[in-house]
Amino acid sequence: MNTRTFWVTGGAGFIGSNLLIHLHNHFPDAKLVNVDKLSYASNLDYLEPIASSDQYEFLQLDITDRDAVRTHLQQTQPDGIFHLAAESHVDNSISGPEPFVMSNVVGTFNLLEECRQLWGDDTTKRFLHVSTDEVYGSLGDEGAFTETTPYAPNSPYSASKAGSDHLVRAYHHTYGMNTVMTNCSNNYGPHQHDEKLIPTVIRNAMAHNPIPVYGQGTNVRDWLFVEDHCDAIRTVFECEDAGESYNIGGNNEWKNIDLVHSLCRLLNEEVGEGPDGDYANLISFVTDRLGHDFRYAIDASKIKNSLGWEPSTDFDGLLRTTVQWYVKKYRA
Repeated sequence: MNTRTFWVTGGAGFIGSNLLIHLHNHFPDAKLVNVDKLSYASNLDYLEPIASSDQYEFLQLDITDRDAVRTHLQQTQPDGIFHLAAESHVDNSISGPEPFVMSNVVGTFNLLEECRQLWGDDTTKRFLHVSTDEVYGSLGDEGAFTETTPYAPNSPYSASKAGSDHLVRAYHHTYGMNTVMTNCSNNYGPHQHDEKLIPTVIRNAMAHNPIPVYGQGTNVRDWLFVEDHCDAIRTVFECEDAGESYNIGGNNEWKNIDLVHSLCRLLNEEVGEGPDGDYANLISFVTDRLGHDFRYAIDASKIKNSLGWEPSTDFDGLLRTTVQWYVKKYRA
């Protein structure tokens, strides 16, 4: 049997590293190429479980370098691309948007165009683009995003991801390229960078530093376990229909302040060294983020009905597992 080769861009990041481990477990005959420029949010240590595998290869590459993208695509001849490489921290996009446009828009264009040139009319090759629910903008108290919700990005980050989504769609409809796309809600789990909400809460709590919460903490997010997300990505990659997009959510909405209190409760139980017996005493409300979207919610009925995928339901257990992972990391 011929061995397939897959690129995972951003494979040393949070979702990408979890995805590579997931694919290694589910595609035993595939060659997996981790394509990452090794930015501040990358960590090759997360790939330790598969680093010595004959299936795994690391390629340091910045996707904004189109010549390098072309050269390495021609050398490795991938059968599929799992495109996760992106600048993703909203606050950073507000203070400095240019890297987001370069990585998320120009980088995605480089990959699409060079894959199109390499693959030609071969529609057995597939380009899967991983995106975010933030491209849809903000919701009120009711409703949920579907795949047909109009785009209304409100931050430079979400605008850059919206731009990349439109390019992927255009390459399918204009050139017949075999693309699929996913838009996910907030991920949580092992390997997430320190700047994100859950690691920030745990890290600050364990150091007895203030736990920052934007505004009054009433903003609402849907939380998706990263391993569930990886399973959904693989499911979409293997689906038959090209040109489709799928929303991936956890059916798991939380106000930020309620999630922070849950994390503090778990830390009380797992660590038990909070000030006056409760890490919640460290919660500190800070000036709200500029243009902070109020609520995101995903309607994931399409992927459920079409592909049979559903998220896990044990949020309490998975959140505890996540807390335990970060406690071990920050104690090291």
